[in-house]
Amino acid sequence: MTTEPADVLSSRKQQIREQSHANRNAQENKDELSREIVARCMKLPEYQRAKTVLFYIDVRSEVRTRNDLVNALSGGKKIVVPYCVDGELELFHLENYDELAIGMYKILEPKDELRTVASKKVDVKEIDLIIVPGVAFDRRGGRTGHGKGYYDKLLEHARPDTPLVALAFECQMFDEIPMQDHDVFMDKVVTEKASYDGLGRR
Repeated sequence: MTTEPADVLSSRKQQIREQSHANRNAQENKDELSREIVARCMKLPEYQRAKTVLFYIDVRSEVRTRNDLVNALSGGKKIVVPYCVDGELELFHLENYDELAIGMYKILEPKDELRTVASKKVDVKEIDLIIVPGVAFDRRGGRTGHGKGYYDKLLEHARPDTPLVALAFECQMFDEIPMQDHDVFMDKVVTEKASYDGLGRR
């Protein structure tokens, strides 16, 4: 963990975010590489063991998961997706791709009329594997998101034994992400080139 002053740390993180966004936007063959990354993730023992898996749905230039959600839905696992309400992530049991629609900010989300259905609501403690998006990562599993803390809040309540697996393009990997005491390390970061073993929540 870093001992740098908060303002220096914040500035460093912002520089990394900006560089990673530029790298990611310039990345060619995003669809093809995303399929390789998601396929690599699905072959992990952690994924194979999990009965209930939380998938993020990609936005903008993130590693694309939506193309593989159909395969995931037919794989015999309970698939869960997040959506944002008042700055918090809610979890939705996705059973069919048709349950999604384009919401605010052009993000693919569960349809409004389904969100109040009791059987669709999922508690984070039910999740056996969390697939995490992010802006930039390092090979220790260090991660930075957009700075809004949506996933940080969610991961605080996840079971300690639930693996956290991040998906990233190799161009999002940095030598070191500045991490503070409250920041969460990933158990694995999966790119098109490798699966890096992170420190996890030790």
